[in-house]
Amino acid sequence: MEQKKILIITYYWPPAGGPGVQRWLKFAKYLPDFGWKPIIYTPENPSYPLLDETLMKDVPENIEMVRTKIWEPYQLAEKLNKSNKKFKAGQFDVGKNQSWKSRLSIWVRGNFFIPDARVFWVKPSIKFLEKYLKENKIDTIVTSGPPHSLHLIGLGLKNKIPSLKWIADFRDPWTEISYYKHLKLTKSSDQKHRQLESAVFKNADITLATSYTDAENFRKAGANAVCITNGFDESDSDSKVKGQNSKDQFTLSYIGVLEQLRNPENLWKALDELVKENAEFAADFTLKFVGRIDDKILQSIENSSLKNHIQNLGYLAHGKAVEEMQNSDLLLITNFPNESSKGIIPGKIFEYLASGKQILSFGPDKADVAKILEETQAGKHFSYQDTEIIKKFILEKFILWKNGNLLENTQHIEQFSRKNLTRQLTEIL
Repeated sequence: MEQKKILIITYYWPPAGGPGVQRWLKFAKYLPDFGWKPIIYTPENPSYPLLDETLMKDVPENIEMVRTKIWEPYQLAEKLNKSNKKFKAGQFDVGKNQSWKSRLSIWVRGNFFIPDARVFWVKPSIKFLEKYLKENKIDTIVTSGPPHSLHLIGLGLKNKIPSLKWIADFRDPWTEISYYKHLKLTKSSDQKHRQLESAVFKNADITLATSYTDAENFRKAGANAVCITNGFDESDSDSKVKGQNSKDQFTLSYIGVLEQLRNPENLWKALDELVKENAEFAADFTLKFVGRIDDKILQSIENSSLKNHIQNLGYLAHGKAVEEMQNSDLLLITNFPNESSKGIIPGKIFEYLASGKQILSFGPDKADVAKILEETQAGKHFSYQDTEIIKKFILEKFILWKNGNLLENTQHIEQFSRKNLTRQLTEIL
């Protein structure tokens, strides 16, 4: 039987690194198993914040790639202010850490580039793809955002070809993302963002969300929304084989990008107090960072008693990052603190689950992450106001580790395997 074609419109594709690339890379890997032929449309000359050449191994052999050039203003922004490099990854300075250059750059980013700085790729892509879809008899497309400009490509194509089946995949929300309120938007800019978001919700045949709460919120906003979470791939660095607890140091690790809006200051305070109060803990504790940690967060931790306990490995290839998860004893995950972010499920939680390690999570109350941790018995979720109960939790795990009894007891995680999630996707299609 001939496979059905699906065009995946995505900004992030290997050699891009980070979590944004993984979702549709993995779907593309397993779609052929369920009768679908993925075709990838992506920029010819993107400006990626992170690179990871090792992810090329997951690109399906002989996959059809379609590329066109994109113009992005990030090079100009970086000349104005070096910290603008963070914009590519959706990060920027906040509060007292903002210089006047940062404030100006954020205002320009929010009000001049709507919905984001990849907006200049929208019109050329609609023109190119309208012809491409007709010539290649493709009647199903996916747009993956952020950047949410890609959803405007889908919207334009849907207007040109009403019979087109369009799936708008929101890896993160648009106007409900925590940093949206930090964009210094004018009233008219905010209105334009919301009008475009509403048009995407109402015109896409299916809107995919990566969390249960986001799907519910999207439905309230008029979308035909379904939740398919992110997941883990059993073939990644043999992730189905559980790692061994480290023997010489009790290691708490954060894997990924940590920016100021998700900084668990209460955790650093709790760890600082544990190091000062408990000599045995101080002798055996290591705080490991794998990825990109904001300079100001790192500087703050280094000015505390934790200074000599930090191991900062920087960004590592994905496979190496998975190994570091497996070589840790506790794994840290953080979310934005406000209630509107309770639906965000950071993609790395699923690889954390596959590692079998206990997870220490921070975010708003009643978060979707807390639901997953309870269901899988994989750790505990805390608010950004907690301190004493965090100390108690960490100390309990430390004592278990010291006695060789820190067990790996996650359960019911097979539902989050990439292949099972792709099966769900094809059932929806």
